[in-house]
Amino acid sequence: QVQLVESGGGLVQPGGSLRLSCAASGSIFSIHVMGWYRQAPGKQREMVATITSGGNTNYADSVKGRFTISRDNAKNTVYLHMNNLKPEDTAVYYCNYRRYAVVSDNYWGQGTQVTVSS
Repeated sequence: QVQLVESGGGLVQPGGSLRLSCAASGSIFSIHVMGWYRQAPGKQREMVATITSGGNTNYADSVKGRFTISRDNAKNTVYLHMNNLKPEDTAVYYCNYRRYAVVSDNYWGQGTQVTVSS
């Protein structure tokens, strides 16, 4: 079992910055992928950014150049640094853990609200 606890969400003005954190605990396998997904009202959940246990990253086109995903292996924590935020970034952001090549070993955090508004 893997538990994910998110923090760092809140209200920010357009052009502002925010950092999300996700602390993982439990049975963490060596080869895995962690990432951030988001879901806005009336829309489907979408991938924002992922990072493998080896440090390889992937980003949605809409956030490239603005968001950065990173991890601290000593703390089992993944971060999402969000810069130049836009109103369309408003959504509930979810942390995800997925064991590589094992479909059933897939966990989600409770989500944290990010609101970008003047």
